[in-house]
Amino acid sequence: MTDYRLLIDGRMVEGDDSMEVVNPATEEVLARAPRASAAQLDQAVAAAKVAFPAWAERPITERRALILQIADRLEADAEAFARLLTQEQGKPLAESTAEVAYTCAFIRHLASYDLPVKVIEDNDARLVQQYRRPLGVVGAIIPWNFPLLIVAFKLPLALLAGNTVVVKPSPTTPLTTLRLGTILADLLPAGVVNVITDQNDLGALLTAHPDVAKISFTGSTATGQKIMASAASTIKRLTLELGGNDAAIVLPGADPEKVAPGLFAGAFMNAGQVCLAIKRAYVHDSIYEEVCDRLATLAREAVVGDGLQQGTTIGPLQNRMQFDKVKGFLDQARRDGRVVAGGEVVEGRGYFIQPTIVADVNDGDQIVDEEQFGPILPVIRFDDVESALASANGLDLGLGGSVWGSDRDLNRHVAERMESGTVWINKHLEFGPNIPFGGVKQSGLGVEFAEEGLAEFTQIRIVNEAR
Repeated sequence: MTDYRLLIDGRMVEGDDSMEVVNPATEEVLARAPRASAAQLDQAVAAAKVAFPAWAERPITERRALILQIADRLEADAEAFARLLTQEQGKPLAESTAEVAYTCAFIRHLASYDLPVKVIEDNDARLVQQYRRPLGVVGAIIPWNFPLLIVAFKLPLALLAGNTVVVKPSPTTPLTTLRLGTILADLLPAGVVNVITDQNDLGALLTAHPDVAKISFTGSTATGQKIMASAASTIKRLTLELGGNDAAIVLPGADPEKVAPGLFAGAFMNAGQVCLAIKRAYVHDSIYEEVCDRLATLAREAVVGDGLQQGTTIGPLQNRMQFDKVKGFLDQARRDGRVVAGGEVVEGRGYFIQPTIVADVNDGDQIVDEEQFGPILPVIRFDDVESALASANGLDLGLGGSVWGSDRDLNRHVAERMESGTVWINKHLEFGPNIPFGGVKQSGLGVEFAEEGLAEFTQIRIVNEAR
């Protein structure tokens, strides 16, 4: 498929403009994608608004059946989706293949929930029942690090609840979402889902649109703050999954040989471009040098290259802007820390950076306090567990975190006091559609996944009947 189109009101249509999509491994133009205008955004929202009443009143069993067909169709075309995902996003093909599989699994699981009527009181005086009704038009704004999977975080629950949706992918990774639009066009009634693209110029119009009832956004904290301000005029419902800068605490007594592979995988999946990735590792002084050495060995063994090449384990940064930002972190790492592995840009075409381990840095350093969102892991030494916990909790972010050690009681004692929406023990980056997911502090607002995530796409309606 090379002819990419927008999905508006059940039809695949040309954009009023177009834009280039660049393969980050080659810096060559992969495709020209449609670019929607403000008028086309309005058309998409209008179509979703018109489609909403009939979709909302459709039995949930019918909505579920159609959602499940999306997963079936995607799975049938999984190989093509995975290859396209690698070409536009950069991640190794094995990771893209896994993303397509996880997308199907998320759709299927999230479609399995229900919205039963809850009886609050039932007595001689009154019957009080709680219903959950859909909100209306939902705007789903998707980032570039997981352009297919994060659609599956939002779309199944929004549709199952009876909402209609306008999906806006990132301008640097629109192609897999547009390809998914062809499946949606075939399966769903006109207007139920619309897919538009932009050059980061339509987001404010979508989030302020008077006919949009809710925004579900995954991206940076700074953008999330703008969305909150933009949504204020219409008191939109919001789900915001924002920045992380997640900390890992490696406690005394941990086995460096056992924890290093988990730390490395938790930090460098998708070249570190994961909101929940480990961005700071606090390691006890007694095992600090050995953990750094083992992480450095893993970094040197990693194969950096085009995600379509067999054996590649770490692909490029996804776009030029992020590449330049991460290069700035490399400069800071060389200036203020001790680079024990990596630290260099890979020569040639593509946005490649060697996986980098930086020792002897401290709280207050830019590379520790700011989320790198790239293949760099700063390792901070500590000698007191309470000080490490204070450091991990010291930022205004709290998406995820992890504790690593051999003392189960100590592990849990520390984990239960980490200020993060998710805390793992002796693992990192494990999540699923049945486990509620959200951040604390400036890492987000609301919850995704599970029954709690479904509730976010509904409005409570109480019916209180006298007897």
